[in-house]
Amino acid sequence: MQTEKELNTSHLPSPLCVTHSVPFLIYKYQHLPVATSPQSTSNKQPISMPSMAKTNVLLSFSLFLVLFHGSLGLTADRSRQHQGQCQLDRLNALKPGNRIKSEAGETESWDPNHDQFQCAGVAVVRRTIEPNGLLLPSYSNAPQLVYIVQGRGMTGTLMPGCPETFQESQESQGQGRRRLQDQHQKVHRFREGDVIALPAGVAHWCYNDGKERVIAVTVLDMANSANQLDDMNPRNFYLAGNPQEEFQQVQGQPRHRGEQRTGREPFRGHGQQQCNNIFCGMDTRFLAEAFNVSEQVARKLQSESDRRGNIVRVKGGLQIVMPPLRQEEQEQGQRGEHRNGLEETMCTMRIRENIGDPSRADVFTPEAGRISTVNSHNLPILRYIQLSAERGVLYNEAMMMPHWNLNAHSIMYAIRGQAHVQVVDHSGRTVFDGEMREGQVLTVPQNFAVVKRSDQQSFEWVSFKTNDNAMISPLAGRTSALRAMPAEVLANAFRISVEDAKRIKFERQETTLTSHRSTRSGSWAEA
Repeated sequence: MQTEKELNTSHLPSPLCVTHSVPFLIYKYQHLPVATSPQSTSNKQPISMPSMAKTNVLLSFSLFLVLFHGSLGLTADRSRQHQGQCQLDRLNALKPGNRIKSEAGETESWDPNHDQFQCAGVAVVRRTIEPNGLLLPSYSNAPQLVYIVQGRGMTGTLMPGCPETFQESQESQGQGRRRLQDQHQKVHRFREGDVIALPAGVAHWCYNDGKERVIAVTVLDMANSANQLDDMNPRNFYLAGNPQEEFQQVQGQPRHRGEQRTGREPFRGHGQQQCNNIFCGMDTRFLAEAFNVSEQVARKLQSESDRRGNIVRVKGGLQIVMPPLRQEEQEQGQRGEHRNGLEETMCTMRIRENIGDPSRADVFTPEAGRISTVNSHNLPILRYIQLSAERGVLYNEAMMMPHWNLNAHSIMYAIRGQAHVQVVDHSGRTVFDGEMREGQVLTVPQNFAVVKRSDQQSFEWVSFKTNDNAMISPLAGRTSALRAMPAEVLANAFRISVEDAKRIKFERQETTLTSHRSTRSGSWAEA
């Protein structure tokens, strides 16, 4: 038995583990079955083995919390610097304002200086990757949430210090020659409907190995405290290539933190050619020494003559080490049945969750549609980037109940179809009243009331929320704020009869979605 002074910390969980709340864990530990015997009870030993085990567990967990919160540095909160920037008289459903063509795709971005995005503290970009297209590795100064609108492929996140768990098998070359086997960090497959979480500063790449284009919409949470570089200036740091700037920079914007120059023109030393990846500004001699290669090879890292853009075409397809598709999906399904977050470290953490599959719906009404959500409960990494998402489908002539977002801004992207959307601010003004169509983005600020209704065609959307556990409060329906009030309160508040107040409370029995074609519930009965 170990005493407290001899406590062995070799069994402690990694400081990079992802956990659920502390009370849940302590509850689980306190209810571990303990085997006792009459002998141990009669001897009345001062410290029993189960008690010491329980103490060790709790001490280990306490030490784990200290290590976790002290060294991980990925827990991110939204800063308060954007509060007061939501004085919006009018909202608009926006199309991207900037388009950049690459060799194997294109990048479209919305102006991050627009009032709506300034209010929400986000930037939005949409990338289209053609088959055999490779999005070059890069990292950003803000956490990102990616939704796969179309297509399938693979992506890799490059976590510093994590092992290279995907390795080629050993092969003998003969005659004393040694062949370098490739090994790399884990590669994740993605498909339509997936949400992919990317922490700030973590490099990643993406490849389309399918037969159709990959369309991905990304929201960068610029107001997140993980972004300590710029206020609302999204920056993508590319490790390779010579890409153009992805976001329009509006001239005349106020300078921040003592900046002497406007725009994002990088300083270039004497004789340095035009290039945009992070190796460009480094001396080739330093690069050669760092990688232990020749200067000729080191110079290629700078990609000075590369004109392919940020999405390049891979001739012959990308050949990398990874398990077959079916095997990987089966393994993920088996892990998903029993996951609780404890076994996930930053190296093995899941970064994606599919919310496009109809069978995955959290809310479903046969006549109206369905809604699926992803938050930190079913994708723990979202707890540390403070984002979540909602995927919705409205069938024709259906409505999502009027509601407001309790604790988050909502950035809505129209995937397919169109719907009539209304947004109302705190003073009762209609700040948006119009059609939202495929490819448009609309920001709904926190607490603004919103209602959307489809007409003769269905409407599909994805909403990015600036909270890892975003919540809504319906204004109508069985779980609404009005339903929760006494009828007498409603009667006096609206100057109506108690009978009408009861009708307002009980006539609509649906909770979130309803259809014009559905019959009235008729469940209300006069008292």
